[in-house]
Amino acid sequence: MVFSLNKKALTNAIVVSLITIALVFYGSRKLQNFDPALIAYLFGTVFAFFGVVYRYSVWLQRPPTRMYFRRSLELIYNRKFFSHLVFFIKDFILNIGFQKFIYPRGRSRWIGHFLMAFGCTLAFAITFPLTFGWIHFTMNPATSIDPESIRLYEAHFFGFKIFEFELGSFIAFTVFHALNWSSWMVIIGVLIFMRRRLTQPGLIATQSFEGDLLPLVLLLAISITGLGLTYSYEFMKGFAYDFMAVTHAITVIMFLIWIPFGKFFHIIQRPAQLGAHIYKREGIKRGMAVCPHTGKEFATQMHIDDLKVVTKELGFDFTLEDGTSHLDLSPEGKRSRLAMAHLKARLENGGKLFG
Repeated sequence: MVFSLNKKALTNAIVVSLITIALVFYGSRKLQNFDPALIAYLFGTVFAFFGVVYRYSVWLQRPPTRMYFRRSLELIYNRKFFSHLVFFIKDFILNIGFQKFIYPRGRSRWIGHFLMAFGCTLAFAITFPLTFGWIHFTMNPATSIDPESIRLYEAHFFGFKIFEFELGSFIAFTVFHALNWSSWMVIIGVLIFMRRRLTQPGLIATQSFEGDLLPLVLLLAISITGLGLTYSYEFMKGFAYDFMAVTHAITVIMFLIWIPFGKFFHIIQRPAQLGAHIYKREGIKRGMAVCPHTGKEFATQMHIDDLKVVTKELGFDFTLEDGTSHLDLSPEGKRSRLAMAHLKARLENGGKLFG
């Protein structure tokens, strides 16, 4: 099985995993700020990074994806760099930040998708640095020994003090409960999609537990057990805290391990769509391809030219005897030419449909 692995992708995954471990070691000041209680989360995160990089590397080696990726880099790093950069930032804010691409499919679906995406992104932005030991909080030494002074907490990033805030203040409440806010957003988003998948006949007929329901169940379990930790600590004097902590760790690690292999991988793939948008935008500027059969524009000429290269790499040569290509035809033109070929074959057979 080891010999069947993609060597280039395996090398990339190992390198990224080692870099991550090195950043954890030095970013936490040689593990001085690393919390040993989070070691299981760290292993799950490193494994997720390994799997994501491996699968992404394999994905980029496929001829169509490699062509899109190479073209995107060529288009970005040219004399129109700043124009493409502005477009990229705008597209990122709209489609990745606000999930605009989902809105045409329905408002409730967009709300659920946005809440899940924003909640997960916020949770990643908080938990990864905390797990790696890059962020930690300490009491201000001067205020901790003086019972009359206002207690101050210090926030550190890579060991450097960033800011301080009063214990019990609004900032403290917001910072220490940020994961709770993300959990509530994910729960609401998951329930919206759960309702769709449990009530709409079309989805019930086509969905699978592994591909459609399991991701929602995992996100729901992570969010509920995470909120359970806070509830146990603040309102139940720590009752069932150990059980909730273990359950939460199990669900989180399952989620991390599942990312490279299941539906969650589209989280990693989605930003690549931004490059495809730049590719399409630049292709339109360079000119459209005209179907020789219908005389109508149907795609960018750059896309058609790249498609000819990719199909030859895959072992399909659609070049015709006169030097043109079957790919120069639009979908309508291809259907018309196919019908004409059938008619010609029938006429050559004496007009008989069969035999």
